[in-house]
Amino acid sequence: MIAPSKAEVTRLLRAWSPQDHERLLELLYAELRRTAGRLMARERAEHTLQPTALVHEAWLRLVDQDSIAWTDRAHFLGIAARCMRQVLVDHARGRAAAKRGGGWGQVTLDEDLLAGENHVLELLALDDALAKLARLDERAAQVAERRIFGGMTIEEIAHDLQVSRRTVDGDWATARLWLTRELAAG
Repeated sequence: MIAPSKAEVTRLLRAWSPQDHERLLELLYAELRRTAGRLMARERAEHTLQPTALVHEAWLRLVDQDSIAWTDRAHFLGIAARCMRQVLVDHARGRAAAKRGGGWGQVTLDEDLLAGENHVLELLALDDALAKLARLDERAAQVAERRIFGGMTIEEIAHDLQVSRRTVDGDWATARLWLTRELAAG
């Protein structure tokens, strides 16, 4: 499959008209599906949400975003990461409510996040920790969200947030350390 033209994706995002949504999904679906697959690979084996369903749920939330002035592919992928996070958290909350806390979804964060330690963390605890981090350092939380939930590279995040790669590296180091401590304490 040929990679979509960044210029075409950007043009469609800036136009953001309902008649372009199908073409945009066609161009970005494989990338969104890979991201969802990575996220779901970290989930428990009996998880009832599949990567395809995660993409479709996130897509429904994305196409409902009339107030966002999309700038480019990286901006879209950053928002898509947030939508996938919200879908997973909503799903976990629904299971927790149904089972009184016994069925909270767990996610294994990659070794990159925890500097070599292999921890299994509850998705809801991660979501809460990211929310706390956002109150202390919004950009570091955005970087973490894009890395963990969006699978975005440092370069993509830097472009999306309009900061330098060095700034993103620093924010990512801060976020990893802060999240590791916060989740270990919880």
